[in-house]
Amino acid sequence: MEKRWHFSIWYLLLALLLAFWFQSFIMGMHQVLLSYSDFKKAVVAGQVTELVLGKEVIRGKLKVEGLKEVLPPAQVEQIRRDKQDFHAFETIRVEDPDLTKALDAAHVNYSGQIESTFFQSLMAWLLPFIFLAAIWAFLFQRMGAGGGIGGAGGGGLMSIGKSKAKIYMESDMKITFADVAGIDEAVDELREVVAFLSTPERFTALGGRLPKGILLVGPPGTGKTLLAKAVAGEAKVPFFSLSGSEFVEMFVGVGAARVRDLFEQAQQKAPCIIFIDELDALGRARGMNPMASNEEREQTLNQLLKEMDGFDPNKGVILMAATNRPEILDPALLRAGRFDRHVVVDRPDIKGREAILKIHMKGVTLAPDVDIAILAARTPGFVGADLANVINEAALLAARNNKKAVDMGDVEEAIDRVIAGLQKKSRMMTPREKRIVAHHEAGHALVTALVAHADPIRKISIIPRGVAALGYTLQLPTEDRHLLTEAELLDRLAVLLGGRVAEELVFDEVSTGAADDLQKATQMVRSVVTEYGMSKALGLVTYAPERSMFLEGALRGGQQPYSEETAKQIDAEVRRIVEEAHGRVRTLLGEHKDALLGVAQRLQEKEVIDGEEFMKIIGQFGIKKVAEKSDETSLTSQQRSTA
Repeated sequence: MEKRWHFSIWYLLLALLLAFWFQSFIMGMHQVLLSYSDFKKAVVAGQVTELVLGKEVIRGKLKVEGLKEVLPPAQVEQIRRDKQDFHAFETIRVEDPDLTKALDAAHVNYSGQIESTFFQSLMAWLLPFIFLAAIWAFLFQRMGAGGGIGGAGGGGLMSIGKSKAKIYMESDMKITFADVAGIDEAVDELREVVAFLSTPERFTALGGRLPKGILLVGPPGTGKTLLAKAVAGEAKVPFFSLSGSEFVEMFVGVGAARVRDLFEQAQQKAPCIIFIDELDALGRARGMNPMASNEEREQTLNQLLKEMDGFDPNKGVILMAATNRPEILDPALLRAGRFDRHVVVDRPDIKGREAILKIHMKGVTLAPDVDIAILAARTPGFVGADLANVINEAALLAARNNKKAVDMGDVEEAIDRVIAGLQKKSRMMTPREKRIVAHHEAGHALVTALVAHADPIRKISIIPRGVAALGYTLQLPTEDRHLLTEAELLDRLAVLLGGRVAEELVFDEVSTGAADDLQKATQMVRSVVTEYGMSKALGLVTYAPERSMFLEGALRGGQQPYSEETAKQIDAEVRRIVEEAHGRVRTLLGEHKDALLGVAQRLQEKEVIDGEEFMKIIGQFGIKKVAEKSDETSLTSQQRSTA
């Protein structure tokens, strides 16, 4: 695109300065500056002609011949270079009452000059004006359509009410549904939007109307923004993208003005898609906190609701938004006629993770030993952003080690880094600490082989990682599971307590290393009692406040929905279940203490052992896996870390 030239006051100022410099330079080339004493000598020697006496400067001409005796050699040489009979000069006038007498005596033809101050007066007024005009033009440009305060991004004072949406035209949108994997149900839901934008007459002929708003709901990193871009790329329509926080500024009314401007631009470029990311920043429910009001945000939300009621989706303007906190959105946004279609973008299952890994591995040079199926099984709970990070970390690790391809070890190390943190090679443990951590992790691992419902061991390590993990035991789910029975939960509880019990049996004392395990065990048992209704003492009643569907651990309620007496019963029941599990694990490990010591000894020697080697070690003591039922759990239950 040809760049247009714009007038600027700076160009005028620069031109004036160049003209002034050029004039001074040209004049300086054809005249020489004499001292007043040299000038008097030249007058006495008869070398001066055509003299003009000014108020401050005397100008005239010098005869070139005979200057040697009057002027310094350097000035004489400068005058002779012009190869002329006469040369212009000037000198600064000083108070000399005898000057005219000397001129008359030397028969010099001289005259006076009335000095014009018009130019000086003009410049005295013009230069400050030009300077102030330049500052005014600069500030106006910055507040208007220029950059910075009011640049092309529309962030200036003069354009503060303009929408900040980034507009991607049809040719800019290269993302399609082929770039999206692991969320097939969400893709199928949105294919209807693509069909409507591509062939609207197919729906309007039957009297159909597409939903005005489509809300993408899901945890962070699951691909909500990517999915919205893929819809625009498939439909080949303009795509307006902005965040909910970009509507609200410190000035009253700005947010509402930006909403109006956004919808006006969208109507002009229809068919198109408007995408608002992080909708919860704008659409938080009104009146949630009576003590703190934000009238500007509520005014912006009201304007958004009004615009959604006013525009006609049959013209081809589709409003899409994404959030991971749907529970805090204003109900008026979610009613029919606004965001009336909700598309859940959930964490991918094992097949979805495998498909996502294949997409991210397209541009990576892989070694033949990389098994995508094993990697998908090793990453339960990972979302698309996590998997992309794993592949990138693996590629960086391989490059750091000067490898020609990314092998399985690099990818597994990247997964361990994402789950447990960076290896702390500089963190040295004392021999006693190393021995305690080895027995702790051996206890976790051995319990997984002694209970019926536990995922098989993938790796055991006593190399410190992350901020506080001195070791970890990694389990590998072999299939997706969506339900857990009471027996499975109790077996998981036993695995969590295995490290603590191993320390008790071997050292007859415990360390602080089981703090993380005990916290997870307590949370699990409390859920068994208060949420799942698996306690006979408390019956089929749930006592936990309603949890957010997408924010893990976030509670919607503030007060506990039960009495103090019930709270005491809950605490007693939680303690009873944990103590029974503790006794069960103590019996299991006590009966197989030799196997526990054997695994711990091997860990101290190698620091890291894999699942196959672990099964060989315990097989020497006559132990085989009781059962190989497995399920997919969250990341925190896969990693048994020692704090």
